[in-house]
Amino acid sequence: MSFAIPFLAWIVLSVSGVVDSTFLPSPVAVVKAGVDMASTGELFDDLWATTQRVLEGFGLAVLVSVPLGVLMGSFTAGQAFFEPLIGMLRYLPASAFIPLLIIWLGIGEPSKITMLFIGTVFFNTLMTADVVRGVPASLIDVSYTLGARRGEVLRKVIVPHSLPGMIDAIRVNAAAAWNFVVVAELINASAGLGYRIVRAQRFLRTDQIFAVLVVIGIAGLVIDVLLRLLRTKVGKWAA
Repeated sequence: MSFAIPFLAWIVLSVSGVVDSTFLPSPVAVVKAGVDMASTGELFDDLWATTQRVLEGFGLAVLVSVPLGVLMGSFTAGQAFFEPLIGMLRYLPASAFIPLLIIWLGIGEPSKITMLFIGTVFFNTLMTADVVRGVPASLIDVSYTLGARRGEVLRKVIVPHSLPGMIDAIRVNAAAAWNFVVVAELINASAGLGYRIVRAQRFLRTDQIFAVLVVIGIAGLVIDVLLRLLRTKVGKWAA
């Protein structure tokens, strides 16, 4: 019903003519626009270009934020040193860095990937640290009592217990990565779903804009489902 009700409202508004088709195309027009773009191959090229940017930018953010979050969540010194700075930086909008990134890195791919990194790394770090701090102290105390060393507790207790929560944090921030990549592609891109939206806007092709938005939603849903399956597989004990 959560999908059916908005979809029916969309059909009613478009068929009744209450909203001009220039502003709200019908579902049939959107499907046709998507099929036309897919038939030429441009939709798949744009989807791959955007997905590649997400994999590179957000993937780099995960590689940095997960170890840093584990450090902050496991050691008081790590939290005291990193959290004040990261807690401040997370409030800076990533889009505000666009002029600086263009000056520093140019208008090519590095600036877009760096924007994705900036937009997601701080939040994923803090969320990972919160997950790690949620490991029951009793488990850690028992491990030390049984003779485990600090490194062993980290590898065999803290990280495995936190892994499902880390994947949940990645799921949340993956959605943010898709938002940021579209914003990055609005500026001087030659391919990508955000670039396709800008081109469609210039010619008032709202049907193409809606088609691209549907593709973004489906791509995000697929990634979310895959991460949920991964979470279930690696953390069956965590309900």
